[in-house]
Amino acid sequence: MSDKRADIFNSGKELFSAKGFKDTNVSDITKMAGIGVGTFYNYYSSKEQLFIEIYMKENEELKKGFAAVDFKNDPVKATMEMLALNFEGMNSNPILKEWYNRDVFSKLEKEFDKQGGIKSIEDQQNDDMLALIKMWKTDGKMRTDIDDDVILAIFKSIPYIDLHKEEIGLQYFPQIMLIISEFVMKGLTDCRE
Repeated sequence: MSDKRADIFNSGKELFSAKGFKDTNVSDITKMAGIGVGTFYNYYSSKEQLFIEIYMKENEELKKGFAAVDFKNDPVKATMEMLALNFEGMNSNPILKEWYNRDVFSKLEKEFDKQGGIKSIEDQQNDDMLALIKMWKTDGKMRTDIDDDVILAIFKSIPYIDLHKEEIGLQYFPQIMLIISEFVMKGLTDCRE
């Protein structure tokens, strides 16, 4: 990352954390970074593009915390623990929390989609998830009558619920996400033959 790009990134991160997405503008960012507004646009096409880049980095850091989850034990418990860590991290990080801000998330989702969306996150996780599915099956903790790729597709479909949080209702969203995930995991781990 060039020095100016890093300055823009760091200034944006600080301002988005303090003021939120909506109340931060490009001139605030450039002033803090010590550059002109025109220079900003040499590196980023919009405030939204910068925010999503920062958001993705923060999300990546949040996911590193999942290493503390013991996935070798009960898959339902491990998944619910991971989701709880995710929601806790989303709610405690002002940048990640913006994803649930009704006033801005539709703009952010459009930019997120332009930058690869959920697929960009999934591609990083597919191999790890397949290894986990195989381990759970080998240990008798997950149904073996469902193909590994189908189970992976089920896991990959759950985050798409996030893209419909407004239709679901933001007031219900985190709770519904947890309940649906628990139902899915219980169904996948019901190993009665």
